[in-house]
Amino acid sequence: MSGSISAQNAAEMQPSPQQTHWQDLEFGVIVHFGTNTFLDREWGDGKADPKVFNPDRVDPAQWARASRAAGAKYMVMVAKHHDGFALWPTDQSNYSVKSSPWLGGKGDLVRMASDAARKEGMEFGIYLSPWDRHEPRYANTKAYDQYYLGQMDELVQNYGPLTEWWLDGAGSAGHVYDFPKYLEELRTYQSNAMVFADMALFEYGDIRWVGTEDGHIRGENWNVIDRHGYQRWRPVEVDTPLHKLHWFWHPNDESTLKSVDELMEIWENSVGRGGQLMLGIAPDRHGLLPDADVARLEAFGKALQARYGAASNLVLKHASADPNTAKALDGDRDTFWSAPEGSHNAMLEVDLGHPVTFDRVLSMEWLDAGQHIRKYAVEIWDGHAWKAVAQAEAIGHMKIDAFPAVTAQRVRLNILSSAGAAHIREFQLFNTGVH
Repeated sequence: MSGSISAQNAAEMQPSPQQTHWQDLEFGVIVHFGTNTFLDREWGDGKADPKVFNPDRVDPAQWARASRAAGAKYMVMVAKHHDGFALWPTDQSNYSVKSSPWLGGKGDLVRMASDAARKEGMEFGIYLSPWDRHEPRYANTKAYDQYYLGQMDELVQNYGPLTEWWLDGAGSAGHVYDFPKYLEELRTYQSNAMVFADMALFEYGDIRWVGTEDGHIRGENWNVIDRHGYQRWRPVEVDTPLHKLHWFWHPNDESTLKSVDELMEIWENSVGRGGQLMLGIAPDRHGLLPDADVARLEAFGKALQARYGAASNLVLKHASADPNTAKALDGDRDTFWSAPEGSHNAMLEVDLGHPVTFDRVLSMEWLDAGQHIRKYAVEIWDGHAWKAVAQAEAIGHMKIDAFPAVTAQRVRLNILSSAGAAHIREFQLFNTGVH
């Protein structure tokens, strides 16, 4: 799915079209709902009676609307968590919704979620836990591989195009899975699905885990990762729940709901650092997102638009610019400014036409040819000289640089070092008023 292993260095690695498409989605949600919801648990032991799963007002359309209001562009459904309880009527086991009283055993939550997401204009993905604490065949590696493949076949063949396949490594230490076969099966039916996996599971995933669940990318963010000498374009996904430390719904849990400010800070340190944000949402025992969660998602979406929406982009009203520069200032991600061919440093300068106050710069690198920028500075003209207000190494898909507010008419992105000619999709300025 991504750049060849034979490439000599990271600069030669290029993403697949599927990877650049996925990175442009930027923000998704992952839905946790199951027997844990009814038992006030985070970790199921595989012994829950299917009869405990009996929501009375399941409404995935509500989940999708709330997620879309927050700005999410895709939804991943946890079809089977570690407890082994399947939320679709799998033919591989009786441990599923078909053994529950919900809809008389005729329900299919994966179908409902898939249909709801697509109706709301969102893409859809599936999480199928490799670890299964219920299935007896888990103790027999080959037998369980066939079981997992059987469930995978049902999901990848019957629920439409999938944008992501989520492979959780939790609980799998010491167990050997036939991941090459799993991925062969997935690619047969869902060749465009992005495979998320912890770096410890296998080296050839399409997406990698950030390493924590607090919502932050730390340090410089490079898209090419090296695992035991195996280099691969593998962008980072940042997963974190809407509620502090809770992926599943729990009673009287409103106090753990993250504030709009906390969610904004998470977004700026995930999407704003070139990663993908995967926010966990959790329906309650009715099958509905709690009113407080819905309100918080909507408030976050509005705050995000107010801070970083097109209406707040101060660079759109720039003075006249040459056609090449204008491509980075037009708010259109399908156009981009290009440094001179063969160059290893360059400057993209904008004249705003009048002094403007701002405290954030958002830059986006065109990555189809690889991640080239290695060092850069954001500089303003103070009337006498150019002064750096921010500097770092990686830009990647997106980089938001924050600094105390400054006022200037001329601003430039000074690319101090690049592995090849740099390309910038967007260069935007914002005044958030946040210090």
